[in-house]
Amino acid sequence: MLNPERRSEMNYPGSIIKLGEINGTIMKALKQRLNELLAAGTDDSIRLDTDDPIFGSKTVEAVMLFQARNVDAAGRPLVQDGEIGPLTWHALFYDNEHDVACAPPSRFLASVVAVAAGEVVKNVREHPRNSNCGPEVEAYLKSVNVPPGYSWCCAFVHWCFDAAARLAGRENPMPKTGGCLDHWNRCQEAKAARINAYDARNNPSLVMPGMIFIMDHGSGLGHTGIIESINGGLLHTIEGNTDASKTREGGGVYRLVRKVTEINKGFIDYTNA
Repeated sequence: MLNPERRSEMNYPGSIIKLGEINGTIMKALKQRLNELLAAGTDDSIRLDTDDPIFGSKTVEAVMLFQARNVDAAGRPLVQDGEIGPLTWHALFYDNEHDVACAPPSRFLASVVAVAAGEVVKNVREHPRNSNCGPEVEAYLKSVNVPPGYSWCCAFVHWCFDAAARLAGRENPMPKTGGCLDHWNRCQEAKAARINAYDARNNPSLVMPGMIFIMDHGSGLGHTGIIESINGGLLHTIEGNTDASKTREGGGVYRLVRKVTEINKGFIDYTNA
């Protein structure tokens, strides 16, 4: 495990590190860490020159070897691409018990997450199956003035915000909409901040618990959910109208784990709304 001083110096730099990188500070630390973890001290074939500031082909091979031997914070195999994104960085420089973001940045958003978690505990499912109906589902849809039978992932998010707003005695800042992309387009009316997918991929630290993710599936279709916590670049979410397959037309409220790179539209932050 890295000592606290070294750990604080090696936060993810905010962009993918790959062939051609020439940042001397990053490359020295990276090569030292790879040498250490690959036990390369006595093996010239894989030992990296820590005084060479360039990410060359030998570094690519070392990164791929590390990726082949290690997993991400959720225990899933790393992609063996020879590039260092947030998941490989986390596996290199952090123990799994570190770098966990569990607390939303505001009391209101913490309440939204708690409300969503309560719906998971209730084991909400569609009745009948694959109908977009059922007592809870219809309550979610009613909160955005949509009749039973329609997709309800965005309605679920709105219902959670509504319930938290009532508990706090305040207005719900989220627009009344059952459309994921409509929400994305209108959220700034409520002074919510948007983080586009490109920026989040390059700097996952921009994404916090309590934020809403938006996915764009084309033809006006999308999917959305609430981020409950973050660990090692992995998003732990609570989502409606989904299931373990992560589909946008599943039959219940579920906790899922997603990579930041799965979110292709962006994130909405109501901290200051």
